[in-house]
Amino acid sequence: MASRENLNPQALTRIAKEIQKIAADPNVNGVRFIINEKDLTDIQADIEGPTGTPYEGGVFRCKLIIGSEFPTAPPRGLFLTKIFHPNVSSTGDICVNTLKKDWSPELGLMHVLQVIRCLLIVPFPESALNEEASKLFLESYDEYARRAALMTSIHAMPVKPKADLGVTGAKDGSAASSEAGKGVTASVTSGGSDETQEPNVTKIPKTMPQKKSSSSSSRSALKRL
Repeated sequence: MASRENLNPQALTRIAKEIQKIAADPNVNGVRFIINEKDLTDIQADIEGPTGTPYEGGVFRCKLIIGSEFPTAPPRGLFLTKIFHPNVSSTGDICVNTLKKDWSPELGLMHVLQVIRCLLIVPFPESALNEEASKLFLESYDEYARRAALMTSIHAMPVKPKADLGVTGAKDGSAASSEAGKGVTASVTSGGSDETQEPNVTKIPKTMPQKKSSSSSSRSALKRL
């Protein structure tokens, strides 16, 4: 893997120009490019699982590793998200031969990412890095699809944000009083110490006003004490 230091100036200039162009439209055909402004050689993207494949519904993080021969040779591809695929090894490496196919220096980084996405639609079992996936693909596609879909559901499904749960109004006000009485607070860590801040909401008294009859009986009870 080449670092920024051992890439030639022409390659760095090429990468910078490509990223500047991609930044204008980072979402193309199911590929969302992730730009790291601090390190232009850190090239990552989220690839959506194509419809009608075992990867449908999943989002797969992928990384391109720029070698010292770029752009004469294409970048190396690596899946950071676990995936069951004939052309992807257990460590996430993508078969180099599939990325070299039809490559020319005029093609860019987004082209490589689109080629990787196409592999999710049409794998090349003859260039397998995962022999088990390749064998299932050729001999028992249904089982291959089941395994691939299972891996997708476990590792590649986007996490849905949790809904904010607020205190809803109660018919008699007692439920609202109960929720307020729990003393919900927000903890904020600052400078190595924990500070507790009250949330910016209208406070509701813990004890709701009581009826006159119950108030007089309470006073009587206090006198006896």
